[in-house]
Amino acid sequence: MLRLSNLSKYFGGVRAVDALELNVKTGEIFGLIGPNGSGKSTTVNLVCGIFGPTSGSIELDGVDLKRQAPHQRIDAGVSRTFQNIRLFDDLTVWQNLWVAWRDAPGQEHSWFSNWFGRSLSRRHEIQKLLEFSGLGDKSNNLAGNLAFGEQRRLELARAMASKPKLILLDEPAAGMSSAEVTDLRQRILTMKEMGITVLLIEHVMELVMNVSDRIGVLNFGTLIAEGLPEEIQNNPLVQKAYFGSSENTSGGDTNAIDQ
Repeated sequence: MLRLSNLSKYFGGVRAVDALELNVKTGEIFGLIGPNGSGKSTTVNLVCGIFGPTSGSIELDGVDLKRQAPHQRIDAGVSRTFQNIRLFDDLTVWQNLWVAWRDAPGQEHSWFSNWFGRSLSRRHEIQKLLEFSGLGDKSNNLAGNLAFGEQRRLELARAMASKPKLILLDEPAAGMSSAEVTDLRQRILTMKEMGITVLLIEHVMELVMNVSDRIGVLNFGTLIAEGLPEEIQNNPLVQKAYFGSSENTSGGDTNAIDQ
């Protein structure tokens, strides 16, 4: 589905992403990990169009995204969440989902129906998102008044409102309690069951190892390892990237990685 070929992004003399080769398959949850500053969030920003690449290509289902604006990439099927929550705090939970909604091709409604709530089908679908996020009883609450974990769930639901093929989750577990991380894991798995492909960037290794079908590891903007969770856990190159040496790390707690 998502193919990054020879993708690079330089900021002056800093090579944040350097000749990156990455393939994410349709329907999978792909975990992308690496030490701080390894280029994970820069990669997400390149896919979303916030940054333009220095070189290389970004393809989604064979379509070149490199010259498309961020809003055009949403139309192409790309959505995301952010490390730092970016909701419309002065809008209600319902309105945050309403403004992010994207009708399927051929099912677009008039601007009047879109903005004044006359689309019954859209109301029904947004109700499903409220149920998914566990916020059905808070649909009229201002987003800015929600608890932290609730805001995280709303941002996840808002990313789904555009009916994406691919969702990029940029550290969705940041700041969450252990119970909230467990809840997030189930919601991500539910997204997969719904047919959404997920690229997960995360520092919480318990989440990454338990939810990902495959994992890629970045270091200095380059992919140094790729494979199944257990393969990544025991990969000496990955251990060296995190700990500085592969010695005396075998059998260690995978949750210690990236902490």
